[in-house]
Amino acid sequence: MADDKDYQVHELGCCESTDIGAGTRIWAFAHVLPEAKIGENCNICDHVFIENDVVLGDRVTVKCGVQIWDGIVVEDDVFIGPNVTFTNDLYPRSKQHPEQFTKTLIANGASIGANATILPGITISQKAMIGAGAVVTRSVPPNAIVVGNPARIVGYVDSGQKDKVSPTKVTQAGDGATVQNTSVTGVTLHSIPTIEDLRGNLSAAEFDKHVPFDVNRYFLVFDVPSAETRGEHAHKECHQFLVCVSGSVAVVADDGNNREEFLLQNPGQAVYLPPMVWGIQYRYSSDAVLLVLASHNYDSDDYIRDYESFLELKSAK
Repeated sequence: MADDKDYQVHELGCCESTDIGAGTRIWAFAHVLPEAKIGENCNICDHVFIENDVVLGDRVTVKCGVQIWDGIVVEDDVFIGPNVTFTNDLYPRSKQHPEQFTKTLIANGASIGANATILPGITISQKAMIGAGAVVTRSVPPNAIVVGNPARIVGYVDSGQKDKVSPTKVTQAGDGATVQNTSVTGVTLHSIPTIEDLRGNLSAAEFDKHVPFDVNRYFLVFDVPSAETRGEHAHKECHQFLVCVSGSVAVVADDGNNREEFLLQNPGQAVYLPPMVWGIQYRYSSDAVLLVLASHNYDSDDYIRDYESFLELKSAK
């Protein structure tokens, strides 16, 4: 390695930019153009090409064979695997250049697996994980795990999954109903009294016994394509009680520190989401019908739709 100021460039590497952070290493046959900006303690591996209108944050790892084109912004602590392909023009033509290339953002802590392809104009949100070989055609929400072509959400980082109420961790709520605490602050799993009969089954709840708030509104979510994700927000004041009355749906609850996933697959199960918990619903079966009981009437100002804003509000409390 050739020592160049407080960062290092291999003798077979070519770094034309001087806007390179301390501790960064640029390896053999990598080429960094003059206007690129690279943060501290990055690792730029062999055969990487970084164009001019590119910003890399601190502690970014770019493995071998990656080209990062104009318009790409990579925030801190991102991992980019071998031979990841970035694009910046949906309709490229030889010798025809747009006035400005489409912007793409890779947010803090995201990881992109080997040979993935990232289409232009999207955001891969914080701590999302892109599977090897995925073709990412639209923005990826925070903490999501996506795979396939086109890429689809298959899970959420550190969420696990619970689909049964453990009898060793429940309290009785009356009429045989039970309530189980979770690792997510304030979130509880509920079993709703169910009566099985040869003529058909019946599941019933009494609001003052089984729902932990006064209900003022309900809504139903149904006919959701299996690839789609709903929710992805928190409420400032509204409480919610989720019951899947048909089919199945996965619910992710996140308090900013802990995250759990719950599979609702019969009308005798419910999840309670208090205010200031980030909620996501996904993996809807084709026949899924999700009933949501709410403590408040609809108020757009009660929604927190940006995960970073949610984390800021949580930390301020």
